[in-house]
Amino acid sequence: MPALPSAIHLHKASKALALTYGGTTYTLPAEFLRVHSPSAEVQGHGKPILQFGKLGVGLNKVEPAGQYALKLTFDDGHDSGLFTWDYLYELCTRQDALWADYLAELHKAGKSRDPSESAVRLML
Repeated sequence: MPALPSAIHLHKASKALALTYGGTTYTLPAEFLRVHSPSAEVQGHGKPILQFGKLGVGLNKVEPAGQYALKLTFDDGHDSGLFTWDYLYELCTRQDALWADYLAELHKAGKSRDPSESAVRLML
């Protein structure tokens, strides 16, 4: 049986989703959830597609998807990923490592979290 949170709270003002497991509450920022969406748009077909420019993205809605997942609707229109209970628990418990890996990938690709910023490389 997947790990089920004992509480789920959407915090629209702080743009985060809080999940409680046992006595521990994990707060997952909407940007973190958006760039780690399990959707094909993000995960690709065998090779993940780096998401960038998602700083400031928020969550509009959280709803159950059967008994096994949550469907998250982001304010940038993304709503196709179903976050299973197991995947949400993994995101909670591995948040620091996953975020560090994401930031390293962004840097390597010359991309930014800021949607109004785009890196331009001059080839001289």
